Amino acid sequence: MPRNPSTGIYSKPAGTTPSVGQVIDPAPWNALTTDLGNEITNSLPRDGSAPMAAPLKAAGGTVSAPGVGFASNPQSGIYLKGGGVLGFTQNGVDITFEKASVYAAKSGDYAALASDDNAVHRFTAAATLSLTAAATLGANWHYCVIADGGDVTIDPNGSETIDGAATLVVKDGYSVEIICSGAAFFTNKLFARIQSKADSWAVGDFVVGLVLSNNGANPTTHIDFSTGSARSGASFVSSATPLTKRVTGTFAAGAGAGGLDAGVVAANATYFAYALRKDADLSFDVVLSTSATIAGVTTTLLTGYTIVKCIGVVLTDASSFIRQFVMYPRDEYTFVTPVKDAISAAISTTSALLALTVPNGVKVKAKLRFEFTSSATTNAALLSDPAQGALVAGAGSDGANVGSIQVASGFAVGSQEIWTNTSRQIRMTLGGSTGSIWIWTDGFHLPCGRSS
Repeated sequence: MPRNPSTGIYSKPAGTTPSVGQVIDPAPWNALTTDLGNEITNSLPRDGSAPMAAPLKAAGGTVSAPGVGFASNPQSGIYLKGGGVLGFTQNGVDITFEKASVYAAKSGDYAALASDDNAVHRFTAAATLSLTAAATLGANWHYCVIADGGDVTIDPNGSETIDGAATLVVKDGYSVEIICSGAAFFTNKLFARIQSKADSWAVGDFVVGLVLSNNGANPTTHIDFSTGSARSGASFVSSATPLTKRVTGTFAAGAGAGGLDAGVVAANATYFAYALRKDADLSFDVVLSTSATIAGVTTTLLTGYTIVKCIGVVLTDASSFIRQFVMYPRDEYTFVTPVKDAISAAISTTSALLALTVPNGVKVKAKLRFEFTSSATTNAALLSDPAQGALVAGAGSDGANVGSIQVASGFAVGSQEIWTNTSRQIRMTLGGSTGSIWIWTDGFHLPCGRSS
């Protein structure tokens, strides 16, 4: 009788249990030895010299006592989970294996599902990727996004976040791995690290390009910024396309939008232009502020932006219009129409301060031309940097920069670039007697870090 295939129990043939003195019947004994030979043949050799001829049926087992284990470590092996799912255990701990990656191309908006676990989706156009609720996707759900044709905005469900933010923009040409914790979403941080590479490699302060000019269509209200980049310390931003901002509105993102950090455009005012970097996607923008320092910029409208660096300045006239100018290399500005800052102004041996039409709140090098007249025949004027203190004009003292008059009430002319104080002022004094002076401001130098 062969082994019972259901139970594995072997029952020997009848008549093969002899007693003393009994004559053995060869028929049952031959059947017994035949069965034993068959069972030995059907047994799996321990030395592995012969393979299985049919499937091996193991016990279902548990995570701590697997159906297929090892003599040296019976808690490691294979067992049958509920629902007929195969399980693997190591030292009594269940092991989870990665699902096979599934690639798909997407050409528009998409909502990621639980079935997309370990999927790799390449977006061939700008799109929004909506994420199903984290609790539904579950802990350990993960998903790869490749932006290959446009920016991809990742938008978690409801108030849920990704890396602590409401959304994450994957710029065209980049990719990111998303991981779900069961309550929120995180990334592998590689994308953020690549984006901030320029910051982590800080090499000092500079401005390249980003040249200011009056807008061709609206020169008195709009300012154009050329392409370029700016860095200050560890912050960097660049722009591959020109940008236009206007002084007739408060800040809003994008070309043609308002640029003021607060309020309305004022007459005879100074507006410093600051390069902005949008934190979400590192894009470039500009804000205009009367503050000469980043610390003084009103940031109410700048949530989500980093103020990188001052890249230039804009001045308004008495009508609150932008003074038209030409910007040259190394941060040099020239007014299209020179500004007459002194008209027959009285000048004497007493040193006095004179305000110019230049940026307020910072020291600049003013580009000046002047004419001087005096009733004395040998008189000269001295215009100077207020940082030098009250100088004394004259050949025997601190000299002059307007030529000596040889004829009483004649005119002497001169020109010079002179540094101002932070109140837009220079000093002026006369070598002797009294006189009158005319001063034209042609422009100024405002150092922002441009090398060309």
